[in-house]
Amino acid sequence: MLLVLLVLVGVVGLLAVVHWYVWRRLVRDVTVPGGAARRLGTIALVVLPLLSLAALTAGRAGVPFWLQRVVSWPGFLWLALLLYLVLALVVGEAVRPLLRRALDRRAASTPAAPPAPAAPPVTVPPAPAPAAPAPEPPTAPEPPASAGPTAATGPSRRLFVSRVVGGAAAAAALGTVGYGTYGVLRGPRVKRVTVPLAKLPRGVHGYRIAVVSDIHLGPILGRAHTQRIVDAINATQPDLVAVVGDMVDGSVENLGPAAEPLAGLRARDGSFFVTGNHEYFSGAEQWVDHVRELGMRPLRNERVEIAGFDLAGVNDVAGENYGDGPDFAAALGDRDRARAAVLLAHQPVVIHDAVEHGVDLQLSGHTHGGQLWPGNYLAELANPTVAGLERYGDTQLYVSRGAGAWGPPVRVGAPSDITLVELASKRA
Repeated sequence: MLLVLLVLVGVVGLLAVVHWYVWRRLVRDVTVPGGAARRLGTIALVVLPLLSLAALTAGRAGVPFWLQRVVSWPGFLWLALLLYLVLALVVGEAVRPLLRRALDRRAASTPAAPPAPAAPPVTVPPAPAPAAPAPEPPTAPEPPASAGPTAATGPSRRLFVSRVVGGAAAAAALGTVGYGTYGVLRGPRVKRVTVPLAKLPRGVHGYRIAVVSDIHLGPILGRAHTQRIVDAINATQPDLVAVVGDMVDGSVENLGPAAEPLAGLRARDGSFFVTGNHEYFSGAEQWVDHVRELGMRPLRNERVEIAGFDLAGVNDVAGENYGDGPDFAAALGDRDRARAAVLLAHQPVVIHDAVEHGVDLQLSGHTHGGQLWPGNYLAELANPTVAGLERYGDTQLYVSRGAGAWGPPVRVGAPSDITLVELASKRA
């Protein structure tokens, strides 16, 4: 408990420092004291993190679903925008002194304005009074003192540099997040991958499995998102559909209508489902029952025989906290190892159990491919494979980047996908 508290304090402290840095560079350094722009910027950098906190906690706090939707859009988008603002501003720190030096050199190379010419002497006619002393010659007025280029232009030059760097950082962050949001809302694209399996019979050569993971239905991604996914899958005319976890972020009560289009999935050998970690945060038992109502078959530490290979599925490792974790012995222990085996498992980390039980191909998701660059580097620390196809001994692992997004509805450097896996027989 103490460790959790320390981590929480550390995260809150880090966020406070990050927001202070953004306020300093994008509000204080580019606005005048006491101005309306500074007041509005300061208010925004207080309200936006509060909305982000509300977006992160609203679901588990049980607030009404309509309110979750209200706070989720600005709250989650701000988190993505904050990431890229900070990255852009850090790059700007290196540009800032270079821009200042360039302006200083330009000012130094500009010739100074010549001094004002002295006024010509004024001739005054002599007074008619007798014996008046001769008038003294007039003196030329002194030129006005110059304040010097540094004193006159220094503050304005610093303000100019701050506005250029801050404006460029804001434009880069907004453009990145805007394009990443468009990619998610547009829907996933279909990838095609061919996987040769040594044990696959010749008659099953070319068998097609549509793999979709991490749909993440919730306050942001709803029914229209589901329908786009279903349409994309059905257009591939798969032999089998595999939904490999993290379908939802919320209860059946709130998200049941959003999941309804999944009943329209069409495949010759049906649609199958395994739980992800987010199902256990959302009521896994209720969702497993609802998945059956939608016409999909949950594989809960079990397998079925498909013509030519075994299809197995295990519960997600997060289920261990609920007494419902993966059981590889139940799913694969007594099978005929002369047959090819395809395993559905949400998280790639169970690949070593798959290797031990003689699985030929494991299909997973969970990583989102990192979702927001440079998040892929963090994902690599926690997962054996972040995206794509890799081999572990005699077992191949394919990891989908997922069809949705968790938190911010934004993807950068990791576009969403549905994968059509085509099994190839080496005997063909």
